[in-house]
Amino acid sequence: MSVVTYEKDGRVGRITLNRPDVLNAINNELPAALADAVALADADPGVHVMVLSGNGKAFCAGYDLTYYAEGNGSGDATQPMPWDPVKDYRFMWANTQHFMSLWRAVKPVICKVHGFAVAGGSDIALCADLTIMAEDAQIGYMPARVWGCPTTAMWVYRLGPERAKRMLFTGDRISGIEAAEMGLVLKSVPADQLDDAVEEMAARMATVPINQLAMQKMVINQAIEQTGMMQTQRLATIFDGITRHSPEGINFKTRAEDVGWKQAVTERDQGTFDWTDNQEIPKRNR
Repeated sequence: MSVVTYEKDGRVGRITLNRPDVLNAINNELPAALADAVALADADPGVHVMVLSGNGKAFCAGYDLTYYAEGNGSGDATQPMPWDPVKDYRFMWANTQHFMSLWRAVKPVICKVHGFAVAGGSDIALCADLTIMAEDAQIGYMPARVWGCPTTAMWVYRLGPERAKRMLFTGDRISGIEAAEMGLVLKSVPADQLDDAVEEMAARMATVPINQLAMQKMVINQAIEQTGMMQTQRLATIFDGITRHSPEGINFKTRAEDVGWKQAVTERDQGTFDWTDNQEIPKRNR
């Protein structure tokens, strides 16, 4: 079964992340499969707009930590010491470029978020041109607390510096309502209205000629790219590798191997573990 599915529906190209048993978590295959689906839609002269969504209970829960953090994956996410930063950079830069296929595509992409778009899943969602969330959906980049740096750097381009710092200094998750109020996404709607809201937007955009859509997207994207987006993403990708091989990052991975990633993630997100000293924080100090 393909980890990403694609179908053409009139003037709409529908791309769906398809690992529902793990909340569409990212493994080694998903980023390239996403880029392949985007290329299919972008090359089809009958497709005017793409809609990106997730199968099952969530859009995307980020990187599959059972696969990576517990040591059951390819070993690329955390290497034995001494680590090879160029190997790590090539691994993560490839994924970043696959996510950025949404940005680079000539045709616009609407991302529909339900459930979760967290960690690496937020990287994917924020590369789309328009993101519409369910009000009860959650978005955030929790690995900013330890073991990650968002390689697409889309937080700052969507929010500006202060709000981006508010999100990445805390690693908090926020609801679709707060994300829309903050300007991170286009809008949020009640969960039972999400499909209709996305379909209405896609149908409206699909009535515009492809060349008109392409020119508007290219002009707007160029204005952002002129600020040095690629250089920022390169730095973020390098830093992402460092976060996973820093003393704290190694302690997080070891903890995940010892107690399972769910407990390690809970300790990280709730701030109950000191990753520098590699021990639980006493309740009186929290």
